[in-house]
Amino acid sequence: VGPPGTGKTLLAKAVAGEANVPFFSMSGSDFVEMFVGVGASRVRDLFRQAKEKAPCIVFIDEIDAVGRARGKNPNMGANDERENTLNQLLTEMDGFGTNSGVIILAATNRVDILDKALLRAGRFDRQIQVDLPELKDRIEVFNVHLRNIKTDDTVDVDLMARQTAGFSGADIANVCNEAALIAARNNKKTVDRDSFMAAIDRIICGLEHSSKIISDDEKRAIAIHEAGHATVSWFLEYSSEMVKVSIVPRGMALGAAWYMPEERQITPVQALLDQICMTLGGRAAEELVMGTVSTGALNDLEKVTKMAYAIVVYYGMSDVLPNICYYDSTGREYGFSKPYGEERAKEIDKEVSRIIAEQYDRAKKILTEQAAGHAKLAETLLTREVMYAEDLVQIFGKRRWRSRTEEIMRLQAERDAKRLAEQNEQNNGVEDTTAEEVKSESPADKAPDFDPSQTLIPGDAKNVPTPPPYKPKDKE
Repeated sequence: VGPPGTGKTLLAKAVAGEANVPFFSMSGSDFVEMFVGVGASRVRDLFRQAKEKAPCIVFIDEIDAVGRARGKNPNMGANDERENTLNQLLTEMDGFGTNSGVIILAATNRVDILDKALLRAGRFDRQIQVDLPELKDRIEVFNVHLRNIKTDDTVDVDLMARQTAGFSGADIANVCNEAALIAARNNKKTVDRDSFMAAIDRIICGLEHSSKIISDDEKRAIAIHEAGHATVSWFLEYSSEMVKVSIVPRGMALGAAWYMPEERQITPVQALLDQICMTLGGRAAEELVMGTVSTGALNDLEKVTKMAYAIVVYYGMSDVLPNICYYDSTGREYGFSKPYGEERAKEIDKEVSRIIAEQYDRAKKILTEQAAGHAKLAETLLTREVMYAEDLVQIFGKRRWRSRTEEIMRLQAERDAKRLAEQNEQNNGVEDTTAEEVKSESPADKAPDFDPSQTLIPGDAKNVPTPPPYKPKDKE
């Protein structure tokens, strides 16, 4: 169970290679056809062959195609064949007859829509979560895919892993392939760091549109907008670490600021507020510098509104409406009805507007205090088009807060060092115990030294030699 591209099918392939037993692989869509009864018949044939080859493993990929919950589709007539196939699968897995020696594996990224009878104990009762790779995992995945690519010394695997938070294993493989293509287009003999950075930018933001015609006024407005994002984020504690800011059009965006995504397990409310403030920095800069606003902040306003509603409606972090959650875990979002009335809806809208207004004023305050640095950054962007974090250090100075990514890497290094020390200690303990066992089993220890003065005399217990005290072996 896990998101797409995380290696669920690859894990099944690994099982097939290591199990040394017959392996049957099927897709969920292979069972369902337009003819009635074909799906159930194919299920019976599959398990009949599996019984003959037992012990064996049966793998069903994308099982949600046939294992979707029954009775939730209004078009019941079109669903009869799929439900019959599911019923036959349930019977074969744990019905009246037994299939001993047959192990069934399945993969899906939509476990929430599977039928409950399919997930009960005795059927798919063990779920293996295959999540998106974390920082250390992404480094290892990059190293695997870089084996077949000729790279130079400028490639920084740690930096690439930090910039690809949220990427799956398939996405990382795509980055490596795209970097190789970019290097080939530029007639490079090896794939360097710039090729990988360009590949990451292309996957995240889309193709670069260098031929798009933009007037000088529009270019200046874009530079002011993006410089506003970078300036505000530089002075917020929970803001993500900035990588670069660019006014080169990519995809649907006329400019963008790249940040190092932070992998937080728990997000405090101040982090969400800082994120809203940073996102509003572009619109605030337009108003302060140009005296007007533009449509360039459409995507920013969409993100801000969703985050503010999440604070109030989902996370219960509002002071006005505390500890209330209207989140629907089923994904239906309550359809056309809401779990609250009109008065509560007005309170929610009012609180969302208050949060956005406060963070907008906060962004304008930061820009007013850092007006000189913001103006310098915007003017430099107009000439260079791309600026990196090192350039912002020269303008604003070093940030006061350590990034979350640096903290994760520090904790990971401490954990690895502790684990290595424990392994060395265990290995030393095993060697000491082995040496003691060899010493205790030596002939000299088995045969005690003969003492003529302690010769046994019948009836004289005083001359019986006292055995040495028992010393148990040290446990590992």
